[in-house]
Amino acid sequence: MTAVPVSPAARAAAASRRGTPRAARVRDARERLIRGALAGCALLSVVTTFAIVGILAGETIRFLGMPEVSVADFLTGTTWSPLLGAQKQFGIWPLVCGTLLVTAIAAAFALPVGLVTAIYLSEYAPPRVRTAVKPALEVLAGIPTVVYGYFALAVITPFLHDHVSDRFGTFNALGAGLAVGIMILPIVASLSEDALRAVPRSLRDAAYAMGGTRFDVSVKVVVPAALSGIMASWLLAITRAIGETMIVALAAGGNPALTLDPSAEVQTMTAYMVQIFLGDAPATGVEYRSSYAVAAVLFVITLGLTVAGNLILRRFREEYD
Repeated sequence: MTAVPVSPAARAAAASRRGTPRAARVRDARERLIRGALAGCALLSVVTTFAIVGILAGETIRFLGMPEVSVADFLTGTTWSPLLGAQKQFGIWPLVCGTLLVTAIAAAFALPVGLVTAIYLSEYAPPRVRTAVKPALEVLAGIPTVVYGYFALAVITPFLHDHVSDRFGTFNALGAGLAVGIMILPIVASLSEDALRAVPRSLRDAAYAMGGTRFDVSVKVVVPAALSGIMASWLLAITRAIGETMIVALAAGGNPALTLDPSAEVQTMTAYMVQIFLGDAPATGVEYRSSYAVAAVLFVITLGLTVAGNLILRRFREEYD
């Protein structure tokens, strides 16, 4: 075979790419270090997740095995009174009901308002308005949740008592739910607006060419095309609302009640865990271990919402070239 001649410039370029043996070893060591660090970070997240699941499962099994607790009563009972009285009752449904009631109020407020805000910013707002409004919305996400709790106590609840009904006391589900809704509003608005702006311009132009108005294009073309991203923002906001702690601990109250009345005082699962971990319950008692069982139920609910949301996202996912 005839050797192909290689120019001196090509040989010099190849040599410079290879570098000296020492430089090559240093470069390879650096690459291995970076790969190891990245793999370690990924492994740490996996180990942390399994550790949390293991601790929740172990403590929940210990709680359910205690003589004061019945598995059937825990899963089907309608009374939760672990701290008062000689006959303690551990029916989880009042805490679940309070959590879902506050979350439903927050979602009913934040999801439509956030979507309408996202449509305005994406389709109607001038660039200068969008540049000013979107960062202002995202600032709300950085406010500590304890501030939202005090806002519910100082502003929302008095307004409800004075202008809606005198049935609203100091603690109520509606005030806490509205405060949680304000907290998750930036999540819905920001992520939905990003999903709407990701829709190709060609779809909008085609709809305008067929005589559609801006409202028709926004509602009938852009929103359906961005539905998967919008639903992802809704799912993230709902799971964030379910896990919220400080707002509900301050504004919802501490009465675990099986009710759908928004003016009633309720207790959520996270608020109960705050109450237990304040230090009044002994670390070896049934009350302390009940908080792990409540956390396990909260974990299962959140996991179920995430799995269902992923199935829905896969069903409505849109891909564009």
